Amino acid sequence: MIERVAVIGAGTMGNGIAHSLAVGGFEVTLVDAAREGLARGVATIEANLQAGVQRGKLTADDARAARERITASTQSSAAAGAQLVIEAVPEDLGLKHTVLRELEEVCTADAVFATNTSALSITEIAAAIKSPSRVIGMHYFNPAHIMRLVEIVRGLETSQTAVDAAIDVATRSGKETVLVNEAPGFATSRINAMIGNEAFYMLQEGVASARDIDKALKLGLNHPMGPFEMIDLVGLDTRLKVLEYLHQSLGEKFRPCPLLVKYVKAGRLGRKVGRGVYEYPKEGASSNTSR
Repeated sequence: MIERVAVIGAGTMGNGIAHSLAVGGFEVTLVDAAREGLARGVATIEANLQAGVQRGKLTADDARAARERITASTQSSAAAGAQLVIEAVPEDLGLKHTVLRELEEVCTADAVFATNTSALSITEIAAAIKSPSRVIGMHYFNPAHIMRLVEIVRGLETSQTAVDAAIDVATRSGKETVLVNEAPGFATSRINAMIGNEAFYMLQEGVASARDIDKALKLGLNHPMGPFEMIDLVGLDTRLKVLEYLHQSLGEKFRPCPLLVKYVKAGRLGRKVGRGVYEYPKEGASSNTSR
């Protein structure tokens, strides 16, 4: 039974995944090559654990125990003892290949490698190492410590052992899972990317304001978050990369909206930089639409 998990990347997704695993009782090693990024990730986990206590989701003792189960390191070798390693680095195939090759060098031969990619090919990611059967997709959703779903994605050569391990770890950390055979965008990203892209086309055409489009989908279609609120949370650059991949793989219906491309070129990347479709003042005051 898996008890030790490493998470590579301490950014928005990585620290959320590490948080959920630690609360679930796993010993977690959080690795990020950038010391400042690692410190920010740990600080975010600590803040989110405290928020959980304030909301009554965790006791103070549970939050303290979860924090104590997390070890932070800037060295990939710190993942050597992990039975499952989840990479949560940016959506760049070359970077993911580099990470997997490093893990192959330091981890035991029976360790399972999971990728948190939201759209890239699991088979293509797995091709970087000698034993692609140990690679599986574990697609968490933002914020990973709150959202209940983990999409388990089987690549061409993914073993049943890897599938079972991923489902078991996700379930024991309080998540629900769906099993998907690899396809561009899997199930959720494919649909979500199309909704967000169409919302940008509507904004570009002047159909309605961003705020009213968001309000319409929340109140009319019962979506918990509007498409622009979602894209600001995920990151406009991340969404654009997903759309570019889907466009290449599935054709014209996924061509990125020119307005989305323009926002990315302008540096409006979402909440992480304080400006996306909406503005996000540092003090956390209410946001304003950008157009």
